[in-house]
Amino acid sequence: MDANNNGIDDSTELRARGNWNEIKGETKKKWANLTDDDLTYEEGKQDEWFGNLQQKTGETIDDIKSWFKRTF
Repeated sequence: MDANNNGIDDSTELRARGNWNEIKGETKKKWANLTDDDLTYEEGKQDEWFGNLQQKTGETIDDIKSWFKRTF
């Protein structure tokens, strides 16, 4: 289920929220140029957040979401 229509399964999102420090560390290993500020997520600003990650990593938003799903 995807209650907030963000393209990420709710169970994946809930696991991510619970393990955010681990996720940030793994994400910074994957894309070393990302900073803690880049990975600061604000509720309701998901599209902007993914857009910023897209700009910093050069990946597509779909590729970024897929990586999160596969990794976590």
